[in-house]
Amino acid sequence: MTDIPLSTQTTVAGADRKSWGTIALRWLLFVMLGLFALFYLMPLFVMVTTSLKSLDEIRTGSLIALPRSVTLDAWRTAWSGACTGIQCEGLRPYFWNSVLLAVPAVLISTVLGALNGYVIAQWRFKGANIIFALMLFGCFIPFQVVLLPMARMLGILGIAGTIPGLIFVHVIYGLGFTTLFFRNYYVTIPHELVKAAKVDGAGFMRIFFAIFLPLSLPIITVSVIWQFTQIWNDFLFGVSFSSAGTQPVTVALNNIVNSTTGVKEYNVDMAAAIIAGLPTLFVYVLAGKYFIRGLTAGSVKG
Repeated sequence: MTDIPLSTQTTVAGADRKSWGTIALRWLLFVMLGLFALFYLMPLFVMVTTSLKSLDEIRTGSLIALPRSVTLDAWRTAWSGACTGIQCEGLRPYFWNSVLLAVPAVLISTVLGALNGYVIAQWRFKGANIIFALMLFGCFIPFQVVLLPMARMLGILGIAGTIPGLIFVHVIYGLGFTTLFFRNYYVTIPHELVKAAKVDGAGFMRIFFAIFLPLSLPIITVSVIWQFTQIWNDFLFGVSFSSAGTQPVTVALNNIVNSTTGVKEYNVDMAAAIIAGLPTLFVYVLAGKYFIRGLTAGSVKG
């Protein structure tokens, strides 16, 4: 029987130790990530379990304990019976206000941002860089700075305190971001395509719809997710530029939490908060990976 050289034995032993060390580090990483995920998801767990408990169980039980008896009464109250002031209609009318607000605002700002990005990235008219820089500057203006000028403008247009007025506000404020997304994506498309299309007789809109729009699905996804999240979760514009009957769901949620009299219904508050946050959570769960792909797709140059 041939003896294995000592150097070979040493090499094999070192490889085994390295393999076990790699496995241990990997498991340590998994454990740490699991702990971070648990810590991050704990508030959501508490919200869900609290919303499924009765008030008596909340008073006598533990905060992190599972409900002994699951009840959906808090969810029904939050949706159609909770008081947002003098009215006790729940979140339902305000939820649909947010839908009527978010869907048109997202579509309009995405379409206008696509056209702006297309013009700035591919047609390169004189002063395009200055206009783009000014639009980027507008992205970083705090909300509070534009409240008074925007309120004055809505009054002049006659749409103050209406859902169209809120749509107008979010389209204007989101236009800088959508233009940035599409501009950075469109500069990665070879300019020779535009030149070739011009030679073939294609015009401005024909080039956009035939060449650029079919290639834009990743960045359209980014724009839609970004705008929908910003608009749906907005509170400041909603409370400043809406009136009774046109308030979005975030304003109604704040009113439910702060207008409760008598016994504090924590289960209703938690159910209302989950209902208000479900649309954005749903969007991220379905399209979160496309959001990252779209962002990286426009980061090659520009």
